[in-house]
Amino acid sequence: MDLDPKTDLKLSRTLDVPRTIVWDCWTRPEHIPHFFVPRPHSVTECEIDLRVGGRFNTTFLVEGAEMRNEGVFLDIDEGRRLVFTDTYTEGWKPKPDPFMTAILLLGDTPDGGTEYTAIARHRSAEARKTHEDMGFHEGWGTVVNQLEAYAKRLVAPKRGAG
Repeated sequence: MDLDPKTDLKLSRTLDVPRTIVWDCWTRPEHIPHFFVPRPHSVTECEIDLRVGGRFNTTFLVEGAEMRNEGVFLDIDEGRRLVFTDTYTEGWKPKPDPFMTAILLLGDTPDGGTEYTAIARHRSAEARKTHEDMGFHEGWGTVVNQLEAYAKRLVAPKRGAG
């Protein structure tokens, strides 16, 4: 994927959990509260309609303030790529002040883990800079660490282990 350094931010990691588990975490609403925002912030609601044009709505609690984020999925490649944005809400209704489009890319590692890449694509260099200054790398890094820790708990133990 071509990145534009003026408008895109990228975070890549190798996770010690299978890609299928990471995919489930990102696409099933019951998993989102366990990793989606850096603690001590929390997700209080999540609605997912996993189809192009389907909703991806979350409500966060950040320092006592409720923040609602409504968006849609733009592209879904089962188990490998998930693209969502807050540019539109369900029904392709434009939002007046969108923030970004997120692109999640997942691949398999030879040892059964996941190559994880998250891209935040912004409408302008200024919006990208704002996101970077807000702590993109630290915040999204914390989220991926929380995701990996949570996903490890979902991996079925191997028979005979222990």
